[in-house]
Amino acid sequence: MWKRIATAAVLIPIVVILVYWGPPWLVALLAGVVGLLAMIEFFKLAAQMGMRAFRAWTMVCAAGLFCVQWLLGATDVHWLGTNIEVIRGLPGAYASCEVVLLAFVFGCALIGIASRAPLGDVLPGIAASAAALTFVAWPFSYVARMDARPRYGPVLVLFALAIVWAGDTTAYFVGKSIGRVKMAPALSPKKTWEGAAGNMLGSLIVGYCFARWQGGDLTPWLVTAALANVAGQAGDLIESAYKRGAGVKDSGALLPGHGGMLDRIDSLILAVPVVWLAAGWLLQGRP
Repeated sequence: MWKRIATAAVLIPIVVILVYWGPPWLVALLAGVVGLLAMIEFFKLAAQMGMRAFRAWTMVCAAGLFCVQWLLGATDVHWLGTNIEVIRGLPGAYASCEVVLLAFVFGCALIGIASRAPLGDVLPGIAASAAALTFVAWPFSYVARMDARPRYGPVLVLFALAIVWAGDTTAYFVGKSIGRVKMAPALSPKKTWEGAAGNMLGSLIVGYCFARWQGGDLTPWLVTAALANVAGQAGDLIESAYKRGAGVKDSGALLPGHGGMLDRIDSLILAVPVVWLAAGWLLQGRP
């Protein structure tokens, strides 16, 4: 527990400073590094289940996703009439996640055809690669896109982070003190429904605080906090399923008291896209 507290006490202020005051390109770069580290741990879990991914190609495509998302986030399109639009950040106008994902698909097909590995390893390799890209890199890459959004991007990223941090903290203490009913014993024996309720409560408190900070309508912030919390708890459970399938307790040992990088961002991976999808609703009425 003390290792968890010490690690959080060091990392959280650094992350907040970087997100709120750092340039978007730096946030995108660091998010990409975090995502790639999490993918490496994912590959190790898959390998322990006999699924050897196409690591190099998948990581190249993941890096491409973070780059494209940053360019897209920095691009603004304003319509000045029926047939006139103004684009700010022109490089992003030509960026597309679809291109990266299609390149990944065709690349995996070519690797599978040209590989000297046993044919029985091709399908598991494609499956592990696709899972790493779509369940880790792609959703998490929305950190880069969201942070690059003019003016309010860093606030949205901090909102997603705070939802997860506050939810995890309240879930731990509520679950420890009054947790009785097991939530998913096959996946995570220590998780309880009482802890899940505490998790939700922590996220709703964050939603309330951000609504007051930003001076907007309370409803969008509370609803988004609730939906992101549900997504975050689902992300935590699916990562537990990965670890149980691989027969390990943690995805790695990179962060003292927290396990690996994948352990640290498992909830954030699915919470971030929810906040991104709700961004327009959260920022309605703002310039």
